[in-house]
Amino acid sequence: MSEAYITRIAKFLPNESVSNEEMEEYLGYINGKPSKSKAIVLRNNGIKNRYYALRKDGTPTHTNAEMAALAVKNLFVDKPGEIGEMDLLSCATSSPDQLMPSHGSMVHGNLPQTGPIEVVSPSGVCCAGMHAFKYAYMSVKLGEKQKAVACASERLSPVLRSDQFEDEVQQLVKLEKNPYLAFEKDFLRWMLSDGAGAFLVESKPNQTGISLKIDWIEGCSYANEVEPCMYMGADKLEDGTLKSYKDCKAEEIQEQSVFSIKQDVKLLGEKIVKLGFAKLKEIMTQKGLTMADVDYFLPHLSSYFFEGKIDEFFTENGMPVPKEKWYTNLVSKGNVGAASIYMMLEEVFNSGALKKGERILLAVPESSRFSYMFCMLTVC
Repeated sequence: MSEAYITRIAKFLPNESVSNEEMEEYLGYINGKPSKSKAIVLRNNGIKNRYYALRKDGTPTHTNAEMAALAVKNLFVDKPGEIGEMDLLSCATSSPDQLMPSHGSMVHGNLPQTGPIEVVSPSGVCCAGMHAFKYAYMSVKLGEKQKAVACASERLSPVLRSDQFEDEVQQLVKLEKNPYLAFEKDFLRWMLSDGAGAFLVESKPNQTGISLKIDWIEGCSYANEVEPCMYMGADKLEDGTLKSYKDCKAEEIQEQSVFSIKQDVKLLGEKIVKLGFAKLKEIMTQKGLTMADVDYFLPHLSSYFFEGKIDEFFTENGMPVPKEKWYTNLVSKGNVGAASIYMMLEEVFNSGALKKGERILLAVPESSRFSYMFCMLTVC
């Protein structure tokens, strides 16, 4: 088999950075009042800035597919002619602009410089970006493709705006119900961000500068054991199962806010760290590696709250990772879902700090139904 290398990494961030103080100017006030949970959630998640593909009045500035295409174009900004040599486009998102056509096809439609190439669209949430990457990696490693592009993008800001909450809040007040539904959604409003990232994967490293040899990519799902935790386009029933929007009546879709993204916060706290990072320990043992072999640890975090939980797990399980090896950009970019790991690696790759022979461990936990992806890279 061929080897496979990441030879270029690029990103695209829409508009200007949005501070914590400005957030509700873009997302609006629910029921005309500032959020009571905002300060608490932001204090725990540690995010200071994020990006939205919309203006303060809610007008969109980019589609998801446009942002992904712009990230792909940025891979070839120094060699624009090479974009026509791309022979695979593997695109992931948890927030496509439409149900059909596929997200990947829509991204390809925004790249007229390319030829008629293979396009795939892995679905999922945070792990989807890694699935897109693994498809590109395997295609190059098998010798089927020579210049494969993997990209991941998110555009969730439209479903975080207050106009997605107003009707149900009024209904809850009217019926004198406990507004737990609003809390489920309000919790996520202060975490999510828009943007896109892209990798160029080739069978040979760069002749000058650095490349990242892809040593391995491993994934694992615990959906056979655990009920859904984060969901959209469905209503969670008392028995833990999901009722599809297709099976909901029109009034249920509105009253239960079926098309909003929601999180079972209690289940998240119980499961997200101990399941996936126990699997990482198993993988590292199988491969004869320890955390001492890792020079950079890049975990995808939805909140800095989980940084301490992961660190605690590592210490308790005899696999400590010194804090100087950790890297995340959550504070400045927010949680960009499937694209977060691309944006973190882009900053490290283009920082000028990497030295040949160093190893980078990527870790992507996904709470949706508790899936995990891990990857080891070697600087060459």
